[in-house]
Amino acid sequence: MGPQHFIRMAMLGMNQELSTTPWVWTCTQCKRCLYVCPMGIDVSILVGAARGGWPDDKKPQGIVRSCVAQGLNSSTSAMGLTSEDFIEITEDLLSEIKAEDPRFSELKVPIDKKNAHFVVNQNSREPGIEAEEMGPLWKIFDYVGADWSYTSKGWAAENFCMFTGNDAAWKNMVEQRVDAMNELGAKVWINTECGHSLYALWKGIERFGLEANFQPGNLISYYAQWIREGKLPVNSDWNSMALKFTLQDPCQLVRKSSGDPAADDLRFVAEKLVGAENFIDMQPCRSANYCCGGGGGFLQAGMKEKRRAYGRRKFDQIAATRASYVLTPCHNCHSQIEDIGDHFGGSYHVVHFWTLICLSLGILGREERRYLGPELEKIGL
Repeated sequence: MGPQHFIRMAMLGMNQELSTTPWVWTCTQCKRCLYVCPMGIDVSILVGAARGGWPDDKKPQGIVRSCVAQGLNSSTSAMGLTSEDFIEITEDLLSEIKAEDPRFSELKVPIDKKNAHFVVNQNSREPGIEAEEMGPLWKIFDYVGADWSYTSKGWAAENFCMFTGNDAAWKNMVEQRVDAMNELGAKVWINTECGHSLYALWKGIERFGLEANFQPGNLISYYAQWIREGKLPVNSDWNSMALKFTLQDPCQLVRKSSGDPAADDLRFVAEKLVGAENFIDMQPCRSANYCCGGGGGFLQAGMKEKRRAYGRRKFDQIAATRASYVLTPCHNCHSQIEDIGDHFGGSYHVVHFWTLICLSLGILGREERRYLGPELEKIGL
């Protein structure tokens, strides 16, 4: 099965077959087929409709459980973390950072601050299983003097309800977050580096006709802006070994949301961080880039063999660059690219942008280096 077969079956009126084929759960809804389609047919919308016809007990339970978890409390976390959990984890980590580095003794992490310029969502993966990964972003905000705040309600960034085909659940998640952000009166909403929430929230606002009293922004483009303005004076001096880097263009951030301007910003930031001579692009790239194979809920669907087979193309793209590191601002891409690297015998590491930004600025903490290989993990200590 592929997009062309799916459309042909729709044209032949094979509705029963389309509403029962498990292929709809292996489609990552990345919209690359739309990008290259001369007829402009958006298969992902049809796939979403087909998914919605499945009873919940027949859908991949990993996706369903994540959606159910989001509805358990006002945090909207797919990992079931409460707002109280988030606040406690944030306060504990903030205390640790202040104790470790006196340069951040006055560091603040605002929650429910009224009329801040930025309101920020946080992916549950960080407070849930890798809280230390929140620290670099806070340091970057502090370094540039950003006026920002989290929300206590609707703070989580992910939305797996969108992938279940359940529009009512998707709308409910978006409404809760929009209401919380409207209440704070912020001017710009940004997600952490991941583009998934950017698409899930903003497309939900458009799809369901919701009133948002703020504008969307993506963090990568703000990195680029702050570097150009001199607020983030990063350089590649730390990369004295001339390690090679490539990057993954997340479908949700580039092709499905911000387009090639965001892809250009990704490359601008990457080249400033690692050196233009040390950056090697995958081919194809930007809006034409291939999905990693982890999107659309595929990473949570339990179809490990199919997901890895899908990801083989991405692994081959990475291998062709011979890069030691893959930069990606997407959490699903991060997990999928790590997994296919382990599975197919890759030798690369996968890192967030915030890690290299703080490494370049000399402010990366001891516990904030989990994704750095042995050649980089001691730099700046």
